[in-house]
Amino acid sequence: MTQTLLEPNSYDVIVVGGGPAGLAAAIAVAGTGALTALVARKVPYADNRTTALLGDSIDLLEKLGVWARCASDAAALRTMRLVDATDRLIRAPEVRFASSEIGMDAFGYNIENRKLMVALEACAAEVGNLDRFDDEAESVTPGDEAALVRTRQGPTLSGRLVVGADGRQSQCRQAAGITVSSRALKQSALTFNITTSRPHNEVSTEFHTAEGPCVFVPLPGRRMSIVWVASPKEAQRLSELSDEELSAAAEKQSHSIYGKVSVAPGRNLFPLAIEKPSAYGRNRIVLVGEAAHVVPPIGAQGLNMGLRDAGDIAEIVEDAMARDQDPGSDAVIARFGRARSADVASRTFAIDMANRTLLSDLLPAQAMRAAGMQLLSSVGPLRRIAMREGLSPFWRSL
Repeated sequence: MTQTLLEPNSYDVIVVGGGPAGLAAAIAVAGTGALTALVARKVPYADNRTTALLGDSIDLLEKLGVWARCASDAAALRTMRLVDATDRLIRAPEVRFASSEIGMDAFGYNIENRKLMVALEACAAEVGNLDRFDDEAESVTPGDEAALVRTRQGPTLSGRLVVGADGRQSQCRQAAGITVSSRALKQSALTFNITTSRPHNEVSTEFHTAEGPCVFVPLPGRRMSIVWVASPKEAQRLSELSDEELSAAAEKQSHSIYGKVSVAPGRNLFPLAIEKPSAYGRNRIVLVGEAAHVVPPIGAQGLNMGLRDAGDIAEIVEDAMARDQDPGSDAVIARFGRARSADVASRTFAIDMANRTLLSDLLPAQAMRAAGMQLLSSVGPLRRIAMREGLSPFWRSL
């Protein structure tokens, strides 16, 4: 609910940034009773990228009242297949994960980001304890007792805690004095959607190639989203194909298991990198989403980690205020850092290792990968542990 407030515009928490992680954080924090401001422009989400929402991401969205608004626009992910599509001497066996094996109806749901954003925006507009400023942050200045967020066209806001959800070029991170380490990968990702002549039967298939994975993920109906990771040169070549040529390439890559493939309008091409901050919070500022971590689109971990960021900071703020603590104090920020660092580090490491072993031309690395896949395929208890861990870290706690 957008309100016009008189000076001094003081809040318990100010969220800067209106992507999915920022909106989720604002809704969740406001739901704890903390007086919350959201500084973010209301702009249409233009592209057709999708996200596979897994594990506790769905739980959080249900708790916030968001999921009921968009569940009908999502496709269930009940089976996940890993297929070695390389022509190497040592190839890994196919691994199939079924959600029913761990007593779940589905691992998660794949949804177009723009549909998720509509649901998040609608929910945010109805939260009574959340003031929305349809603006951008001009500057963020930490202070001893509060941080100041100066908007470009409106007032200057004061908050005991600022949640930086302002993306990879985060000015909140810069204002907090937090550095980031970045490693560019020699890969790019091309994303696009397709229609298929055969049903996908709620099966997501990840084809492993020598340049990276190519993932076919269900959407409602006979539609799927594709994330095709390849060398920058190959990804660029694919992006420049005609619709007919790209359709043929996608059908070939899928081994025609989905029948005839037709590419839908809208393609996105972006370079891949891994980015990690030196801290997850400092000087009355905490980081969520891509302000805090950037990983390749492998294993559908990026936004899922961002939503865990949002859920964790809301729980920590709620607990702090119940104890009459300053939500922006060093102790509270340190708690958030402890909650997020192990989760993000373990996910980033797993994604990086999976990617490195796939790309490696060294026979020992290929043999290690094939052996690991064989164990997952043949050892039920290990496979079930991997499935549960892929959805949410079992050891994660606040």
